[in-house]
Amino acid sequence: MTTTASLAPLLERFFTQRLMQQRQASPHTISSYRDTFRQFLKFAQQRLHRQPSRMNFEEIDAPLIVAFLDDLEQRQGVSVRSRNLRLTAIHSFFRYAALETPAHSAQIQRVLAIPSKRFTRTLVQFLTRQEVDALLAAPDQRTWAGRRDHAFLLVAVQTGLRLSEMTGLKRDDLVLGTGAHVRVIGKGRKERCTPIVRSTLAVLKAWLREPQRGEDDVLFPSARGERLTVHGVQYLLNKHRETASKICPSLKQKQVTVHRLRHTMAMDLLQAGVDRSVIALWLGHESVETTQIYLEATLAMKEQALAKTSLAHGKPGRYRPADELLGFLNGL
Repeated sequence: MTTTASLAPLLERFFTQRLMQQRQASPHTISSYRDTFRQFLKFAQQRLHRQPSRMNFEEIDAPLIVAFLDDLEQRQGVSVRSRNLRLTAIHSFFRYAALETPAHSAQIQRVLAIPSKRFTRTLVQFLTRQEVDALLAAPDQRTWAGRRDHAFLLVAVQTGLRLSEMTGLKRDDLVLGTGAHVRVIGKGRKERCTPIVRSTLAVLKAWLREPQRGEDDVLFPSARGERLTVHGVQYLLNKHRETASKICPSLKQKQVTVHRLRHTMAMDLLQAGVDRSVIALWLGHESVETTQIYLEATLAMKEQALAKTSLAHGKPGRYRPADELLGFLNGL
């Protein structure tokens, strides 16, 4: 006989004991998993007609989770990548539940058997130098917000930091003077230091002289002195993209995100001849192979490689296989 287990305490222990204490997951991971379960519980509440705190674990079955994932794609329009990230969070919780509630092993196995979706890997999108220059010139530096946005954009495109790293920067994370750099704790709780060029350093020194807002020592705070939200960052990026597109029309067709600025920095390093291993260290990649995506992204580099090759000089003619079976296979 299967015992009834309440969902709320199990999910709370998953976050406090499993993620925070045992795994010491990064704040980025915790916030990502938190957002997943907030979305899922709201969906489950509509389907089950029950408050999340009153749900039982056995009600969270595979058909409900598949319906949630389908709703994300079909109604909310999220990408397959985002759908798979939500499923990863749910799988992590159910692996923890397998240890805590072995009586529900059959239900847990069916959930863990839900596969991730395969997707077509598109080419990395990045901005050209002209587009970056137009974007940096867009903020009105006569205002406090404009000076903040200009400094934010400059640091993002010069360092290639992730969105969570940019919004989490504190004033103490800047090391000025000789060997100026910015220090962050990135993905996987890895600390790394990224150098700052002189032009960026001059802008940051001027920004640090601005009256500080808030008490959290955030480097790029909101108007209220708080840490910028994901939506707040995207709002300012969209705002300045629209302004910059008047000067650089190609920006009208592009979406500007912090991640695209990160790709832009990587492409600048690659086209300057920087080794892939250095780019991986710069961006905080776990593996050098991750930077392979940038090699595939730019047509200019492929054209340069083509220019270094010589065309083969052979006698023209059509290949004819010597065997009927080989001919059949070649014709498929």
